[in-house]
Amino acid sequence: MHELAILFSILGVFLLGAISPGPSFVVVSRIAISSSRADGIMAALGMGIGGFVFACVAVAGLTAILLQVEWLNIALRLTGGAYLVWLGINIWRAAPEPIEVAETAAGRPSTLWKSLTRGLLVQLSNPKTAVFYASMFAALLPSPTPSWMLLALPPLLFLNEFLWYTIVALGFSSRGPKAAYLRSKIWIDRAAGMVVGALGVKLITDSVRSSA
Repeated sequence: MHELAILFSILGVFLLGAISPGPSFVVVSRIAISSSRADGIMAALGMGIGGFVFACVAVAGLTAILLQVEWLNIALRLTGGAYLVWLGINIWRAAPEPIEVAETAAGRPSTLWKSLTRGLLVQLSNPKTAVFYASMFAALLPSPTPSWMLLALPPLLFLNEFLWYTIVALGFSSRGPKAAYLRSKIWIDRAAGMVVGALGVKLITDSVRSSA
């Protein structure tokens, strides 16, 4: 029972981390509101896969390398920040372009895979998330950690991320948010691009400062 309590506390901490606003929330909500509900769910699936990858890396202890090898940590953070800046610029530039908003839950296979890939890349673009996973595991896991807990955490954290962002996708793909989006598409897209780009710039500047 004590070990189950620890497991649920870890899941709760990571759920709070997922709920906190960031580029993942911006991207999933924008995909859901501008495309189809299925696209939003695929983006949520990408977020879940990214969480699974980070959890596996943390369980394997590989994130300790990021904490010990400073140049690798900085290089990955700069790369992730550059990707977010690039994504923000593209969202901003595409703001004036008209779109055909899907009214059904179905999406074209090509757009579904694109949505999944975008969600996954946004999730993986921030090495700070990997460090967060490793830090939380180090702080919250019992010593010694039961093997069943190490095996259970990656799929459970996948569900954590996937279910939260599915809720986001379902909420933003409903009729009301879609109508509001269509009325103010240019400004909403530009705001989303600015937020994603600013988060990328912050990641880059934080990396530069930590290396100075």
